[in-house]
Amino acid sequence: MKKIEAIIRKTKFEDVKEALLQSDIDWFEYHNVHGIGQSREERIYRGVQYSTDVIERVAINIICRDQLVDPTVKVILRVAHTGNVGDGRIFVSDVIDTWSIRTGEHGDTVLKDRK
Repeated sequence: MKKIEAIIRKTKFEDVKEALLQSDIDWFEYHNVHGIGQSREERIYRGVQYSTDVIERVAINIICRDQLVDPTVKVILRVAHTGNVGDGRIFVSDVIDTWSIRTGEHGDTVLKDRK
């Protein structure tokens, strides 16, 4: 099992959410995050100057079987991409085990199969 954590632009979240739900991903969690990137500059928007050193993003966490990692990452890369600085990052890490609190089962059988 793997954990995929994607930090994406807030403006791309709805598109990524829909794409994930249309793929084989049944469940994921997300939350708003703030980050500080490498690009720090002052910008003017509608006459107001603001700093870009704190960036609003959405973090998406997905736990899935190994065979779904590549298709899931490809969906996120395709949909979240704008080609501009600040598109985000995807991190993939190992998940040692998982338990169902309701049934007490553990292992990747806890993860739902669509097929």
